[in-house]
Amino acid sequence: MGEMKRFSFTASRDWLYRLTFMHAGLRSVASDIGDGVGTVMHCWVPKVPKQSKPNLLLLHGFGANAMWQYADLLPHFTPKFNVYVPDLLFFGGSYTGRPERTEGFQARCLMKLMLVHGVSRVSLVGISYGGFVGYSMAAQFPEAVERAVMCCAGVCLEEQDMRDGLFRVEDLEEAKGMLLPQTPDKLRELMRLSFVRPAKGIPNWILADFIKVMCTQHVEERRELIETVLKDRKLSNLPTITQPTLILWGEEDQVFPLELGYRLQRHLGKNSELVVIKNAGHAVNIEKSKEFIKNLKSFLLDSSPHLPLLWAGQLLKVPQQRMLLNFKNCISNK
Repeated sequence: MGEMKRFSFTASRDWLYRLTFMHAGLRSVASDIGDGVGTVMHCWVPKVPKQSKPNLLLLHGFGANAMWQYADLLPHFTPKFNVYVPDLLFFGGSYTGRPERTEGFQARCLMKLMLVHGVSRVSLVGISYGGFVGYSMAAQFPEAVERAVMCCAGVCLEEQDMRDGLFRVEDLEEAKGMLLPQTPDKLRELMRLSFVRPAKGIPNWILADFIKVMCTQHVEERRELIETVLKDRKLSNLPTITQPTLILWGEEDQVFPLELGYRLQRHLGKNSELVVIKNAGHAVNIEKSKEFIKNLKSFLLDSSPHLPLLWAGQLLKVPQQRMLLNFKNCISNK
């Protein structure tokens, strides 16, 4: 029994995911993004980026670090894209000393990170909270984002929605306790809300091990991220992004109900497409991974005959300079 307690299932799986990323041709890099306060962002980047490939940015949610949510996607996209998989601030190896907690700040840090790696144009996929950050990045830097995928990302929620009973949780404190589980019972609750068919019979020691490895660092900062997402949020203040956008949603999502997917489609109009995946909840990328990947491929590859022209590493200098100027102006005004 003592040997079992010393074994970390979560750390072992994390190590296997690390090998998966390395085998896919990516390397782990931590970069100071140069904001003067030591903001560091960790990212998996191509060992040898190819100018003949477009760039794809994969943004994770609150569930774990970037490796856990995107390891299974890599074989499908690394042959066609230069894939970049960052840890958002206060996840994995990314952190900052700055007090900002908005998704807008996360997006500006991501843009700086991409420029550090010589990337000025991407398509992006954002799962849950990663979709909040990706949406903000598309809004702030329209020249830098070609296409966007929002997966179960409730960017159209309003603070009033919680008071109106749209969510399964009754208040912000309960939401923070669910999204940042600190006990096996809370983690089981999160699993029940995230999956249509959650795994049963998982022993407490495995759940406690996951919490210890994944959920005990930067807890207060992550709580602040959740608070900031909801505080004074109104749909009328949400910018309308102009990029072609795929909205993917699990039909039985209990974290961000499907109503928010329909709301986002109405907000974006003709530039968006909503795909609802049946028998799937918030963790649609895990529960229905084949359908999830099929829709991503269709949107990012099959329906984009113009992409090679825009992404083949032959970007016109004038648009690129305009994007960099807009970026610098945006940063200086924040």
